[in-house]
Amino acid sequence: MYVPPQFQELDADRIAALIEAAPLACIVAQTEDGLIANHIPVLRAPDGALIGHVAAANPMHRLIPEGGEVLAIFRGEDAYVSPGFYPSKPEHHRHVPTWNYEVVHVHGTITFQHDEQARRAAVGLLTRSHERRVNGKDAWRMADAPAEYMAQMLAGIVAFRIAVTRTEAKLSQNREARDYRGTIEGLRRTGHAAMAADMEARLPRSE
Repeated sequence: MYVPPQFQELDADRIAALIEAAPLACIVAQTEDGLIANHIPVLRAPDGALIGHVAAANPMHRLIPEGGEVLAIFRGEDAYVSPGFYPSKPEHHRHVPTWNYEVVHVHGTITFQHDEQARRAAVGLLTRSHERRVNGKDAWRMADAPAEYMAQMLAGIVAFRIAVTRTEAKLSQNREARDYRGTIEGLRRTGHAAMAADMEARLPRSE
């Protein structure tokens, strides 16, 4: 991914926050059959690895060799930015339209896990994380389902783990303060409140 130096995001906490907020990764790999891409929810493990699972019927775990290189793409908010958002535009008209977006690229090597313990752990971690966020104390648990049904469901998946080797991220714009604030207001007016809030959160506290 091409990211000009002024747009690079290096803050590990902000990168982790985007991955947590947009966990549906597009996992891309080069195989003997050509490029493949799968959209799979993943979770960051305490050691930084990405954990997930795919259906056993999905050829991904057969096409990508053990230890094969993959790219996991996480997309956050995106929006069109008009030159009209910038207060400085009437002064010199030296602005053109652009597109603001938030994206993280995680490069790594993937290993697939076929044992029941790994499959159960992958499902347990993912559901616990998302269920608590959605349902709180009423979160669904694997134990809520009949044991034989759960065993059947687990038999139909393959767990995986991606060991991260490199991360690239683009999460913000680089503008003078008044145009940055103008972009925030312009995004709010055009229905992109989430991106506006993200940009506003990055303003220095003194502002």
